[in-house]
Amino acid sequence: MIFREDHDGEEDLVTGINIIPLVDISLVLLIIFMVTTTIILSPSLRMDLPKARTAEPSPLTRLTVSMGKNGELFLNDQATTEEALRQLFHQKAEESPAPQVVINADRGVEHGAVIHLIDLARAAGLTRFAFMVEKE
Repeated sequence: MIFREDHDGEEDLVTGINIIPLVDISLVLLIIFMVTTTIILSPSLRMDLPKARTAEPSPLTRLTVSMGKNGELFLNDQATTEEALRQLFHQKAEESPAPQVVINADRGVEHGAVIHLIDLARAAGLTRFAFMVEKE
């Protein structure tokens, strides 16, 4: 037990709680969460996205397909193939509700390649699409 001594020599039991260490730990944890959140939200693939004035944030989605200017495909920031995408699109189309496919294509990607990607998703039964752009 913790005792403190009064001016007259009597010892009293300390009944108060010192909250300063609790506040210190809380502030440190808050700073750690703020720093790690900005790291988590930054995209790992660097894309040169087209600009649009009417750009709006998209609701939370499950499938983000990225296309690099050299034709490489990524699903949620992991390299993939067209056949693997086709299989995943069929699998996800059976879920209720079907996810929205977000297409993150570099500015240098040909229009036909993007249309081919949309065609793959639509053939599997996915009908909700969004395109990633940067706001001007």
